[in-house]
Amino acid sequence: MDGILIINKEKGFTSHDVVAKLRGILGQKKIGHTGTLDPNAEGVLPVCLGKATKVCDLLTDTDKCYETVMHLGVETDTQDLTGTVLARKPVEATEEEIRAAAESFVGSYEQVPPMYSALKVNGQKLCDLARAGREVERAPRPVKIYSLQILAWDLPRVRLRVECSKGTYIRTLCHDIGQRLGCGAAVEELIRTRAGRFELSQAKTLGEIETLRDRGELASVRIPLEEIFA
Repeated sequence: MDGILIINKEKGFTSHDVVAKLRGILGQKKIGHTGTLDPNAEGVLPVCLGKATKVCDLLTDTDKCYETVMHLGVETDTQDLTGTVLARKPVEATEEEIRAAAESFVGSYEQVPPMYSALKVNGQKLCDLARAGREVERAPRPVKIYSLQILAWDLPRVRLRVECSKGTYIRTLCHDIGQRLGCGAAVEELIRTRAGRFELSQAKTLGEIETLRDRGELASVRIPLEEIFA
């Protein structure tokens, strides 16, 4: 099978897990994903099949949209609530101050990648070094926040929608907002609602893909390669 499947990745799976499971479901080896999603994150993960694997890098190089719950007043080693808590602080900022701090990141800024990430330094993944108790210096990388919207308040939780450039870590964005406020912050929930032109409404879970396979209806959700560049 050639083309693109838009997977709705569920919590607990790595992007690599999704590819491995799809190989079993579809009975083919030539499959690749188009950008890592954290195991604790959900949402849009375009997966390339067959000849479409040649364009994985092109599809990775796209803007993204996320919805996240930022939990103020806590800092962890992973920058989300799955990690070890490093500090807890009272949240004394007003809603106006929180909004101003969050919106101050709209535009270009230099973001330091988190240690718990798949980025490699000298051939080693940062997450592997972090699990071994090692922290290494990471060069800041330019990212761009196109828009940041506060969707809901339930302090210390704030729900955000973020549109951003490729390579942006939402965990780190929330961490940086917390640092600016002086109380710290970590991600409680994260869902990718769009990757490039692909929307969450198009995405299917692995279970749904398996059901479509059994019904002989996979063609109804497979996007042909020629349609991608039409």
